[in-house]
Amino acid sequence: MAEKDKDIMAISHRNSNDDFDLKSLDSDAQKLAEMGYSQDLRRNYTVLSVLGVGFSLTNSWFGISAALVTGINSGGPILIVYGIILIALISTCVGISLSELASAYPNAGGQYFWANELAPRRYANFASYLTGWFAWAGSIFTSASVALAVGSAGVGCWQLGHPDFVIESWHVFVSYQVINIFAFFFNCYGSILPALGHMTFWVSLLSFFIILVTVPAKAPTHQEAKFVFANFVNNTGWKQNGIAFIVGLINTNWAFACLDCATHLSEEIHRPEKMIPIAILGTVAIGFVTSWTYSISLFFSMNDVDNLVETSTGVPILALFYQAIGSKGGAIALEALIMVTGIGCQIASHTWQSRLCWSFARDGGIPFSSYFSKVDRRLNVPVRAHFMSCVIVTIVGCLYLGSYTAFN
Repeated sequence: MAEKDKDIMAISHRNSNDDFDLKSLDSDAQKLAEMGYSQDLRRNYTVLSVLGVGFSLTNSWFGISAALVTGINSGGPILIVYGIILIALISTCVGISLSELASAYPNAGGQYFWANELAPRRYANFASYLTGWFAWAGSIFTSASVALAVGSAGVGCWQLGHPDFVIESWHVFVSYQVINIFAFFFNCYGSILPALGHMTFWVSLLSFFIILVTVPAKAPTHQEAKFVFANFVNNTGWKQNGIAFIVGLINTNWAFACLDCATHLSEEIHRPEKMIPIAILGTVAIGFVTSWTYSISLFFSMNDVDNLVETSTGVPILALFYQAIGSKGGAIALEALIMVTGIGCQIASHTWQSRLCWSFARDGGIPFSSYFSKVDRRLNVPVRAHFMSCVIVTIVGCLYLGSYTAFN
């Protein structure tokens, strides 16, 4: 035990203040101090607000909407309906593993910290460093992906209302940057983030319910059950349907991505060893129920699959809404609900990426760590880490101007 305590306190660069008076700290701060860290962020989150941030980021039904074309081409309805079940089971296993680790080591570093603790000492530093970079890069690319989805939706709505408008890459690029900048400012004020987590959670569920009921209720015709539960489509170019199915799982996998988000808020909630697992597994459970029922509702309401893939709006889900409702205004209104949900997802993604960057810098994982590991005490946000992460997301967006394929 003595050796373990020594190892914990010896982990590479923790904090400039290495002398902790454990008796003066509450139980949460004591546990953090035992891991070699001081309490830099205020614990303003509740279990519901952490669940709100986690679910707002994963947002499974939004993920199905945004990547619908991939699933339609690579398996069709059968891929999404059964793929959701498959990925939900896998995500449950992942969520249980994350919950166990978060309960044992409630640290904002998440995966890279656990790698350092659990890997053999010989490989611990390398494993931690590599994990940290992959995790942070993943958060950057997630923010870029969500910004593109919401930006494309906005441009698609404009095109639907103005049929003569021809969408060009720079239109989407500008929308992408607007969404990125908008989310940046929301994350500059730590005091509002817990309440924002509550709000985006309920907005997402309300939007889901409205679309779930409206689309099948207004659709002029409905597909047979065979189309929804037994229709396989392979437009990938691969002859083997098995490969097409695996490729199509990108859609359903994206809908359950980023489950680690809650773990990076461990230092901003009381009793994280209990609350973080609740948030993680709650995200999986709600994500499965919403995405599965949502997908079935949409597929029963679908009329012309080819039109969805080739739509001039570039947004298949918007074309589906238009097919079902028959009104451009109604379709745009439903798409606006998805956009609002997507903006909440982007704000949550910025929260996630900023905490990853800050905690990784705190442990000396990135260049100029001493600069980016600072927390603005007044705003209760690692503003420098947040700003740098958003700048990188901005730069990644420039790839879209050069090549859509390269961006993807």
